[in-house]
Amino acid sequence: MAVSELAKGIEYTDPIKTGLSGRDMIGIAFTGSGKTLVFTLPIIMFALEQEKRLPFVKNEGPYGLIICPSRELAKQTNEIITEFCGHLERDGYPALRSALCIGGMPMNPQLEVIKRGVHIIVATPGRLMLMLSKKMFVLDICRYLVLDEADRMIDMGFEEDVRTIFSYFKGQRQTLLFSATMPKKIQNFARSALVKPVTVNVGRAGAASLDVVQEVEYVKQEAKIVYILECLQKTSPPVLVFAEKKQDVDAIHEYLLLKGVEAVAIHGGKDQEERTQSIDQFRKGEKDVLVATDVASKGLDFPDIKHVINYDMPEDIENYVHRIGRTGRCGKTGLATTFINNGVGEAGCMYCGGLGHRIANCPKLEALQTKQVAGLGRRDYLAASSADY
Repeated sequence: MAVSELAKGIEYTDPIKTGLSGRDMIGIAFTGSGKTLVFTLPIIMFALEQEKRLPFVKNEGPYGLIICPSRELAKQTNEIITEFCGHLERDGYPALRSALCIGGMPMNPQLEVIKRGVHIIVATPGRLMLMLSKKMFVLDICRYLVLDEADRMIDMGFEEDVRTIFSYFKGQRQTLLFSATMPKKIQNFARSALVKPVTVNVGRAGAASLDVVQEVEYVKQEAKIVYILECLQKTSPPVLVFAEKKQDVDAIHEYLLLKGVEAVAIHGGKDQEERTQSIDQFRKGEKDVLVATDVASKGLDFPDIKHVINYDMPEDIENYVHRIGRTGRCGKTGLATTFINNGVGEAGCMYCGGLGHRIANCPKLEALQTKQVAGLGRRDYLAASSADY
């Protein structure tokens, strides 16, 4: 199903107006286009309206739920909501409470906020599933659901968790799904999860921002770490360096520190406190370089990233789009440098030795298996026929 088929007969419109209208929505936008504002403003408006009509009491809520694929993105989103709500409260509006529910952090402080009555919850799928299954809070009055960076969420294997979370809703909900790319599996998920959604498309689905200058360089495997130092001279800080494997992130980080570069690193193997500290130091400009796995490619907004370096090319083009989308944001120009080498042959098909595909997608192996199955089926049929007669 094409993206256009998802919205057949639906007029493309303003995303904030769509959010306020109560309609389900699919938002397709390149990273850095401001989509966080699109779903945070309506949810704050709805929560404010509910609070003015009848203030939330203890253990009540949430009215809105935002699900993010990573802890860092959830934390960033919650900080944005808290800032907006703080400005409203200082201007005399009722106080709105939001809770951050993510793994790697103690659960009790999160529960304390929820018990006071919470308007908005920002969560990652794992921690959310745990809290819902233990009935720490319910979604009986929740009417607004946001799935941010949905393509990354599905890629990380959270589809079944998200579908299970749907079952906890008691009433009709408005669902907003945001994605920088729109592969077929996301299209299928959206078709089953949303009701006659309005599709708002900013730019081309799955395309990188035109504000990013993309460079590809051939670098031998053994020279890649050393060459990163040279690449850092292309622009001023801050710079993001991405690598697929955790051990590569650690190796690059250690090398840069030995060379006197102010660098920090994050990946899924580090504890949440260290990850949070590294992100904060990089965001504040205390560190010049952040080395990371794709945990840092999912929607995180860093001010004025000048340069993204891909130590290796990710397996999926969607991951590449997310990575380089950390630069060239909000109309600014950025640079992305990607290393390639003759290791491509090693990553080719283990069956036929061909390039451009893996053994799981090998056409020669698939043809052989199909032939074998057909032959086996024919022998079974002939054997059965002989036995019958």
